Amino acid sequence: MASPLKRLLIGRPLKSTEAGEQKLGKLKALAVLSSDALSSIAYGTEQILLVLVTVSAAAMWYSLPIALCVLILLFALNLSYKQIIYSYPHGGGAYVVSRENLGKNAGLVAGGSLLVDYMLTVAVSVSSGTDAIISAIPSLFPFAVPIAVVLVIGVTIINLRGITESASILAIPVYLFVFSIIVLIFTGLIKLMLGIDATHETASVGTHVQGVTVFLLLRAFASGSASLTGVEAISNAVPLFKKPQAKNAAKTLTIMASLLGFFFLGITVLAFMYGTVPELKVTVLSQIAENVFGRNFMFYFIQATTALILVLAANTGFSAFPLLAFNLAKDKYMPRMYLARGDRLGYSNGIITLAIGSIVLIILFKGKTELLVPLYSVGVFIPFTLSQSGMIIKWWRERSEGWKKKLAANLLGAIISFTVLIVLFLTRIESVWPVFIFLPIMIYVFHRTRSHYVKLGPQLRVDETMDLDVPDFKGNAVIVAVSDTTKVVEGALKYAKSIGDTVIAVHVSVDREQGKEFVERWNRVHPEVRIAHLYSTYRSISEPLMKFIDTAKQKADQDNYSLTVLIPQFIPKKGWENILHNQTSLMIRTRLMMKRDVVVATYPYHLKE
Repeated sequence: MASPLKRLLIGRPLKSTEAGEQKLGKLKALAVLSSDALSSIAYGTEQILLVLVTVSAAAMWYSLPIALCVLILLFALNLSYKQIIYSYPHGGGAYVVSRENLGKNAGLVAGGSLLVDYMLTVAVSVSSGTDAIISAIPSLFPFAVPIAVVLVIGVTIINLRGITESASILAIPVYLFVFSIIVLIFTGLIKLMLGIDATHETASVGTHVQGVTVFLLLRAFASGSASLTGVEAISNAVPLFKKPQAKNAAKTLTIMASLLGFFFLGITVLAFMYGTVPELKVTVLSQIAENVFGRNFMFYFIQATTALILVLAANTGFSAFPLLAFNLAKDKYMPRMYLARGDRLGYSNGIITLAIGSIVLIILFKGKTELLVPLYSVGVFIPFTLSQSGMIIKWWRERSEGWKKKLAANLLGAIISFTVLIVLFLTRIESVWPVFIFLPIMIYVFHRTRSHYVKLGPQLRVDETMDLDVPDFKGNAVIVAVSDTTKVVEGALKYAKSIGDTVIAVHVSVDREQGKEFVERWNRVHPEVRIAHLYSTYRSISEPLMKFIDTAKQKADQDNYSLTVLIPQFIPKKGWENILHNQTSLMIRTRLMMKRDVVVATYPYHLKE
């Protein structure tokens, strides 16, 4: 039943030779990898206003110079990540840059931050998309979390279908959003310039507002910089592009940065001109759309495309997280399962891990975007700062042609990114404190994982010049765990006799009388196989069996015999019927796998009906 459902949701498996077809051109890549950055305009300006409005509505004019500062940071990041793309065309972004130029631990800090940040990308994007839906249909407010979880599952299924197919699905809503925001900005500005709409700004530019401090402005700038999250995704995903990969990735990054800058500045200007104040159940973008168009088709069109791109912006995380996990796994800092490609040639384990993590975050933070955004910003500005610093070291070491200009661009980006990071720590410590817990834990886990793989290699590697420490056994003793005299046991005994020099059946009973009856029945049916009957005082099957096996192992070692434990098990015809039977054999096998020098085997008996 599961297989047809999987094929329906995910599609037919792709051959390894079809991997070349799973590459992206600039238009599709822009839809997949820029949706997170472009969608952030739905909440970027709002985050600035939420800080300024705590003083008074008159302070909202400060959003304009703050927006210009955000654009300067965007410009610096665009230059920097284009350099990263050309310098590290195999992907990895901030992780690879930091690891190679600042050291392993710096790379792990960047990689760990980005892994969590991509989970937050999904959580923030989907939560913001849910907010946009609720802005249009306020009655759905109590169901925000369930709606967000369902949306994550939907985006996960789309991504499991493969990068090319997910890009085809995403392209239409992303470009509809781009079209709608362009129409919104130009229509709003034209109406204001022609005097069709009266301006409602709360205070003119330059007005002194009591209570506005440098610290408050820095906090607003740091909050507005959340609009820049997702800028780094293209540098992580260079291998997804068609050839020439670096050139196509760099052009896509420039297009994305240009659109993002225009959208962010345009929305901020309209918010100021219309005197838009953040509200609980209605987003700033929704208020601007209503001011410009009223509650007509265009308003609902913008709400719909905004909700769509906010939800589908999660796709940036789904594209970048698996590739980052791949790079970490390749360096042995994450489990090897993240190296494996799924049926559709995507890194399915990374996609599923990301989905689970983001759903947990949505539930923990109750789907509230304002609670997620500060942690989201810290998660991306840590690798921003590290990658910029890493590139500074790279240019200083290499001193290639034009290195001073490149270093200057990275230095500007590093200074601004570090400033934003410090401000976030100082002003939003109540929201970002989990960083000080999960990052050290992740780095510890990374090192423990690598340590395991480093120790594993020499233990498994065969050296032709060495004498292999493998004992030469004289024979094989087989213990068959039996519950009753059945066809399953009959087959298991025949197999045991074919591989064993000595065969012993062992039975554990929890009732003495029933145990005696079983032994008598066994001796009548199988007089040629010795039965060891064990009584369990505390009704545990596995404990007496483990003690018996330990004793048998000691005897086998003395006689230089190998020891095999054979578990008979019947297999129901239909998979779901397994839940109707206890899983004693599974638990016994699990415990036996922990014992040294004991071979564990299963004799399966398949039921016909």
